[in-house]
Amino acid sequence: MNAMGHRKHSAPRHGSLGVRPRKRASSITPRIRSWPKESWFDLIVKTIGVKEAEKVGVSSRPVLLGYPVYKAGMSHVILIDDKPYTPTSGKEVFVPVTILDAPPLLVVGLRGYTYDPMHGLKSIGEVWRSPVSALIELYEEIYKDNPLIDFEVKELVRKYLKGLRKVNHGLVKPDPNGEYGYKFIEGRWEDKLEKIKGFELTDLRVLVSTIPILSGIGKKKPEILEIKIGGGKLEDRIEYAEKILGGYVTVDQVFREGQYVDVIGVTKGKGFQGVVKRFGVKELPRWHKHRKGSRKIGSRSPGFGTMSETPQAGQMGFHRRTEYNKRILKIGLYGWEVTPKGGFLGYGIVYGPYIMVEGSTIGSRKRLIFLRHPIRPPKWVPLEAPQIVYYSHESKQGV
Repeated sequence: MNAMGHRKHSAPRHGSLGVRPRKRASSITPRIRSWPKESWFDLIVKTIGVKEAEKVGVSSRPVLLGYPVYKAGMSHVILIDDKPYTPTSGKEVFVPVTILDAPPLLVVGLRGYTYDPMHGLKSIGEVWRSPVSALIELYEEIYKDNPLIDFEVKELVRKYLKGLRKVNHGLVKPDPNGEYGYKFIEGRWEDKLEKIKGFELTDLRVLVSTIPILSGIGKKKPEILEIKIGGGKLEDRIEYAEKILGGYVTVDQVFREGQYVDVIGVTKGKGFQGVVKRFGVKELPRWHKHRKGSRKIGSRSPGFGTMSETPQAGQMGFHRRTEYNKRILKIGLYGWEVTPKGGFLGYGIVYGPYIMVEGSTIGSRKRLIFLRHPIRPPKWVPLEAPQIVYYSHESKQGV
């Protein structure tokens, strides 16, 4: 038997081939490609029945199937594990959590779809409505008495319209003689809406705008996203869309504490990296035959075709990815409840509504990530959130 060591002749491949090509995301704001057939509220009703669901305040109703938020930072909690059939069930456990800044959304438009047998869903038109009155109402109800907000409602509207003009200059025009300096151009939206409803609608989705001015980022330009409405019949969804058009939606209207969500966004960028860091390839020995390098693969192999399965150097990170089934532990209205001493590093203070998610999430701080109702939900459907015994407000500086 030869006692000399040698490299093993076979090894599992490194890196998934299901995410090729590993290139940079085309947009930092993710577009949602797939939507679940049922919302979390539909799952609860389906699991425990209509009468039992009404006892816990849940009914099958039209609801937005997603909500964009900003990643603020992380902390940790001690909670009582409510998951059944686990070694720690009923006991206190240490859980890392991610705090997501979730300012309200403005519903600025609707988009109607019909079905084309040749091409699938086909857009038949859009309706845009001014969100200024909703922004004023939102400020009066949620942010007026907030001690961390140091600007008046006029300044909030002016900054929002100015940022929205940079995103879509066709929606907002300068208005030097106006109250806010800018004016939202909505046109005859009632006639456009009736025209869209005259078609054989297959789906009606909302166009929402974020309000980053109310987050801790200090960002000016809002993001505009399309969100599908789920739950109920098509007539109910159309009626719900008309009701919220030109208004605002808060996160507690979309999600429920204790439920699971999918996290969609762009991961943290790492730049151009070699095969050792990018795919976890083992570094070659340096004491023998290393003149051509040790942090590389030995051979590319024949490699026919354009898509080689062999690990190669290239872009790492800043990819659009989806994390399935992250649990919401808490939904709060006042961000200072979870902001640590000194604020979140690189982010600051969470002023308004927030979401506490179990574990970590993709993306860097300040990045917009999209929470979606679960498209492949777990078998266990919790009805409420676990009891949180302790939340850490300690400063993360130097940790």
